[in-house]
Amino acid sequence: MRTQKAGQSALLLLDVVEILVQENIEYAVIGAFALSAHGVVRASTAVDALLFATPRRLANLRTLFDRAGFHTELRSGDANDPIPSMLILHDGYNNHVDILGGLRGMDPAVFSRTVDVPFMGVNLRIVGREDFIAMKCFAGGPQDILDAQSAFDSAQGPVDLDLLRAVTRRLGRDAADKLEQVLGH
Repeated sequence: MRTQKAGQSALLLLDVVEILVQENIEYAVIGAFALSAHGVVRASTAVDALLFATPRRLANLRTLFDRAGFHTELRSGDANDPIPSMLILHDGYNNHVDILGGLRGMDPAVFSRTVDVPFMGVNLRIVGREDFIAMKCFAGGPQDILDAQSAFDSAQGPVDLDLLRAVTRRLGRDAADKLEQVLGH
């Protein structure tokens, strides 16, 4: 593993991505790390990635990550949980990467809209701006809405509002309402 001390979750992500690429698994980096790629830096100790994977597929991935020396924890949501399953990966320094197995209502085409961003010699697949904003509206907490607003306000070039509204509507009425608040700001 690349990590040598605490505070290096981004380096742990590189080890995670290496395995995902070897397994031909599409992923998108989301959360605060993705926000920084979209032009707004916000400190966070975790790195999040999104897959389109069943709980069974995440369980199989857990085995691969266990063999690679990661500490792992697999969580499954109930029928009402917006995240069906999550694989939490960490090292001995308490760096961690959370892999979400999907989001209820997620557009599977999200992976075709990722942006490749070079980081320490690796091209990371970062969630596209419109999908990022939609996911943050879906999460809906105060920091999430601030992140959505920051990503919208810092856009270099036009934001595809039709796409943004469409992917947000897939995530539910509450997310769509929060998006309109972000856009009306």
